[in-house]
Amino acid sequence: MFEGLVQPMHLLLVLVIVLIVFGPGRLPELGKALGTAIRDFRRAMNGGEEATRGVGRPNGADVARPNEPQGGPNSAAER
Repeated sequence: MFEGLVQPMHLLLVLVIVLIVFGPGRLPELGKALGTAIRDFRRAMNGGEEATRGVGRPNGADVARPNEPQGGPNSAAER
């Protein structure tokens, strides 16, 4: 049914349409968002605990490291 769907000309046509709709400046943002979505989906499929770790925190920045004080080296309490 979809044997000839993924051919180079079809992919090129889709890329041209995406370029027209979103513009070349937003393509890196779209690629990053798509990669993040796929990564999160894979984590969710592999295990629930791994999928929720670090959600809402950029790179797990709010998580205290075992050998680091709670405020970190640049906290307001040390200034």
